[in-house]
Amino acid sequence: MVSCDHTIWYYMNTQWHNTFLDAVIPWLRNPWFWAPLYLFLAIFIPARFRKQGLIWCVLFLVSFALSDQISVNIIKPHFHRLRPCNNPSLASIIHLLVECGGGYSFPSAHAANHFSMGVFIAVTLHKQAKWIAPVAILWALLVSFAQVYVGVHYPLDVTCGALLGIAIGLCTGKFYNRYFSLNKNIAITPETH
Repeated sequence: MVSCDHTIWYYMNTQWHNTFLDAVIPWLRNPWFWAPLYLFLAIFIPARFRKQGLIWCVLFLVSFALSDQISVNIIKPHFHRLRPCNNPSLASIIHLLVECGGGYSFPSAHAANHFSMGVFIAVTLHKQAKWIAPVAILWALLVSFAQVYVGVHYPLDVTCGALLGIAIGLCTGKFYNRYFSLNKNIAITPETH
């Protein structure tokens, strides 16, 4: 499994890059790049759905907090897996595009966080607009891919982070739908008849 993980990482990080992707992909993992989306959600959802929208925002943040704390403070300290960019045996081949950072590699908190938020969005808002679920999952996939591409994570790190995030997003999303579901008659985009 580890050998396969390293092989996939090798191709994603050292072979499948070009000048255009090297310029664009680091932005996909940057929280400031996504800040307008978070701001939009924080304003639009409560404005559109009132009290249910405020509760939605709280549970959206809870999804993020759970995935972040579980991945960083509970799982990572038990595995102590070096990031590819901190692995001395990869120093001569790695294509590092961002600052490596400290901490351990497994699981990817970026993947866990974005999948927990993306799945929460998909589960709670898909009835308001069908396009939301695929866009939310694509967003999480792009962030996860970027983590491997820039050299700070292995594919297994982002896969397990994604699974953690999916589990959390499903739990918080289903909890929200059960107790605070948005009015199913309100659509985010106007319907044409």
